[in-house]
Amino acid sequence: MMDRTELLLAEMTDAYGPPGHEEAISKIFKKHLEKLAKISFDKMGSIIAERKGAAVDPKIMVVGHLDEIGFMVSEITGNGFIKLLPLGGWWGHITLGQRVVVLGKKGAVIGVVGSTPPHILEPEARKKVLEVTDMYVDVGVRGKFDVKKKLGIYVGDVVVPDSKFTIMATKDMYLAKAIDNRFGCAAAIEVMWRLEKVKHPNTLYAVGSVQEEVGCRGAGTAAWLINPDICIVMDTGIAKDVPGISGEPPEKLGSGVDICVYDGGMIPNVRLRQFVVDTADKLKIKYHFSSVARGTTDGSRIHVSRAGVPTIALGVEVRYIHGHNAIMYRGDYDASVKLVTELVKKLDAKTVKSFTQN
Repeated sequence: MMDRTELLLAEMTDAYGPPGHEEAISKIFKKHLEKLAKISFDKMGSIIAERKGAAVDPKIMVVGHLDEIGFMVSEITGNGFIKLLPLGGWWGHITLGQRVVVLGKKGAVIGVVGSTPPHILEPEARKKVLEVTDMYVDVGVRGKFDVKKKLGIYVGDVVVPDSKFTIMATKDMYLAKAIDNRFGCAAAIEVMWRLEKVKHPNTLYAVGSVQEEVGCRGAGTAAWLINPDICIVMDTGIAKDVPGISGEPPEKLGSGVDICVYDGGMIPNVRLRQFVVDTADKLKIKYHFSSVARGTTDGSRIHVSRAGVPTIALGVEVRYIHGHNAIMYRGDYDASVKLVTELVKKLDAKTVKSFTQN
């Protein structure tokens, strides 16, 4: 039997929510927090759960993005094959041959991603990684078939991976689609759960942002609306404990909380980062440092909102993000929730001011 965390992760990862179509995930987010917090939305669709503590200020924003990578229907051929545009970063090697769900007007339609069979390609063509735009979805029709009329599939509809949350053989390893970043959404919810009977010295905003995978768009609008004093972004890192990577990189499952010191869109507030490290050390919460030369998180938009927001990205390492099946370790998830909960307990006005006061 699954515990509360596993049930939450299963519910959130099994639901479909590509960029611009996050409503199903938003409803789950709302369901779990509406009795604990005041719920509102920005005009992009990001959900904001506000819980006042012992003081109105400072405002602490804890954000995970609702959306997962997916596709959009760009063209439908006369014989019912569906051409695709990527929503978020896809690599051809892991896209081809996978089961997907087309979210049509008449409901979900199962299909598989196909392409020209390699058996009839020239040798040089077989060596190349196919682009998503060279692939299509086969929904199992033949001859001349009007998928619009018969299946309710139109240009502009979205396509998502078909993969269910699974507890693996070792019981503390989870396999699912969309762990990037339903991890962050679930963690933000759990932080508020843990603070239900705690008088934190601030106002907490648990946020589910939209359209992160296509440019961190909802993060910018949500931050403008909240005007936070501090932001903690909860997102996934890239696990390197797999064959083909040399050395002993710290980014591995079981390494605790990922504290990102640099990514392609944000250099975290240094004083806030030290506060996070000091808190983790004091509580003996396992952590490690990471950096990402390319790619970024919602922090890229939030930390430059209005006059600026001291921001840091915390998370867990995950294997095989941006694919149909990713793997996460439960111990890392628990460590991240514990650390962020403890940070919120300590972020009073004097502490927050110290991050920017010269």
